[in-house]
Amino acid sequence: MSAVLLGADLGTSGLKLVALGEDGRIAAETEAGYPVDGPHEGWAECAVGTWRAALDDALARLLPALGGRPVAGLGLSGQMHGTVLVDEAGAALAPAVLWPDRRAAAEVARWRALPDAARAALANPLVPGMTGPVLAWLTAHRPDLVARAAGVLLPKDALRATLLPGADWRVTDRSDASGTLLWDVVADTWSDAARAAAGVPPGLLPAVRSSAAVAGTAVLGGTAVLGGAGVPVVVGGADTPLALLAAGTAGGLQVNLGTGAQVLRPGWTPAPADDPPVHGYADAEGGWYAMAALQNGGSAWSWAAGVLGVAPGDLFDLAAASPPGAGGAVFRPFLTGERGGVAGPGDRASWTGLSAGTTRSDLARAAVEGVLTAVADAAGLIGEPPDGPVVLTGGGGRSPLVRQVLADLLGRPVVPLELRSASAIGAAVLAGRGVGLAVEPERAAGEPVSPGK
Repeated sequence: MSAVLLGADLGTSGLKLVALGEDGRIAAETEAGYPVDGPHEGWAECAVGTWRAALDDALARLLPALGGRPVAGLGLSGQMHGTVLVDEAGAALAPAVLWPDRRAAAEVARWRALPDAARAALANPLVPGMTGPVLAWLTAHRPDLVARAAGVLLPKDALRATLLPGADWRVTDRSDASGTLLWDVVADTWSDAARAAAGVPPGLLPAVRSSAAVAGTAVLGGTAVLGGAGVPVVVGGADTPLALLAAGTAGGLQVNLGTGAQVLRPGWTPAPADDPPVHGYADAEGGWYAMAALQNGGSAWSWAAGVLGVAPGDLFDLAAASPPGAGGAVFRPFLTGERGGVAGPGDRASWTGLSAGTTRSDLARAAVEGVLTAVADAAGLIGEPPDGPVVLTGGGGRSPLVRQVLADLLGRPVVPLELRSASAIGAAVLAGRGVGLAVEPERAAGEPVSPGK
């Protein structure tokens, strides 16, 4: 029987697992959810053990569905910017601090105090939830924890370390390293100045390897299921560039709607920039992409659904009963603030323009339009893309209403890709490259949605 490649996407609120055949088709897929912990206002954490339990649960349900097909490799995709302090064995010393976390807002001042050239070489917005500022907060508030740490890892690297006991866990890749505010984008290496601002020694930072490099071999599930052999596990990459890899977007514009939202443009050329409104990160293939990011995407829709007393998936049906413009109701989705550009860290969410005639459907419609208006504003920051449709990926793009409103706001056709988890598929493609299997994923495009329909 032909082999499959596994790809796991470690998201903020859930893990998606896909099995990709050598023909590029999905053989099986599943997912497992988990909560984000907020022990204090503005904090966002998750235990690495929670992630591993989600992966084990997903594997237990997916592997039997393969009908005995051998697994050739496993790739990992992960949410960006997180911070996991680990011991000499690669085991987490504390819960991971995640990208929406705001505890390090004051520590961003250390980055603003960097010499001009060193700060501009980071070429990214200065955001509290990124690894560098969080490490600075930990050195100031948890020096005992930092003193015990043998290294710092990004989320997907910390999960990989649990799969490969005894292997060298001190590894990440460019796509994740470039999103830490510890990476000199111009020189394409760790920034000594930013590391010093974080207050950590050089040995705490991981080595950087190719996303497709094999990091070790893991035993996943029963040996009977896997043909009696261990499974090669590649280093993996960050979720956003792996979504680009799966979608095959090159030179155009891609919108990914998940817990957050990202507007992506491949082919970015690194250049010094002092706290710009748009991010510039490494991809998983040696290149770069520009990204305008929103923290509040699907998470704002989930919150609005809860307030309105409907399931998250039913929010769009409720919204469809209201006309465009939501009867004058306007929703600002910035529940946790933003990274700058579209909104700032101190901005918050609201419904305004309400009247005695405002309905629940109007509030739902305003929530849908509010998030997508922010996405359109983010697209405006990234510059005018080449002519052509916008590729839409992510679970938030499944609703026909979302597709139409986005096309109307962007003023160009939107082509949805029917990929349940583009990032997980991209991780499986990386696994194939690591073991010598060149797999091109099947990309089933939905019907293009034109503006004004």
